[in-house]
Amino acid sequence: MTTEQDPVKLMKQQVGFAAADRVKSGMIVGLGTGSTTAYTIQALGDRIKSGELKDIKGVPTSFQSEVLAKQYGVPLTTLDEIDRIDVAIDGADEVDPHLNLIKGGGAAHTREKVVDYLATQFIVVVDGSKMVDKLGSTFRVPIEVIPMALTPVMRAIEKLGGKPELRMGVKKAGPVITDQGNMVIDVKFDDIPNPGEMEKSLNNIPGVLENGLFVDCTDLVLVGEIQDGKPVVREISK
Repeated sequence: MTTEQDPVKLMKQQVGFAAADRVKSGMIVGLGTGSTTAYTIQALGDRIKSGELKDIKGVPTSFQSEVLAKQYGVPLTTLDEIDRIDVAIDGADEVDPHLNLIKGGGAAHTREKVVDYLATQFIVVVDGSKMVDKLGSTFRVPIEVIPMALTPVMRAIEKLGGKPELRMGVKKAGPVITDQGNMVIDVKFDDIPNPGEMEKSLNNIPGVLENGLFVDCTDLVLVGEIQDGKPVVREISK
């Protein structure tokens, strides 16, 4: 199936490319993780090769984005070497009407949160299916946990009303291991009335490194949708 015949793939490309178009020469860019942001990294590489973009540097949020940046010729830097991030571009698993997010489907949410929160502008790229009325409607909250604390953390999560489940690998025996060498618990909450308070409560559990609730950090959401069989990009900002 070619790209032209696959409107969903073409939609993801257009959203990723639309985000890349907002990057200007001289910027430091947070490079998100996932299938849509992969197209952003590709587009940045194309713009660099054509000479349209100059002197940009990327800060990867995962091994995946680091590998893609090298593949497409996007120069990389680290948080030790910079004093700012001009824009971060990343995906999300859910986006609510207040532009709060659940992230972590790729188990990269800890590094993503560090980079995305540091950015002057944080742009989220998603398809229309990720837009929800309330967080937790379709996706569980991922929580990165150090291995020794797995059992007590799961007990503490249950006391908060969550139903925790250790994320297991696909095409790999055993649990998913993050880029930091930790495990991921996916938690189903029947209701998350206050995402900001829940984010703090989860992170206050000893042994939790970070969770996938991203609250009050999104500046712009680019939503890819199929209308009349054709992909379009819709903008939502605060």
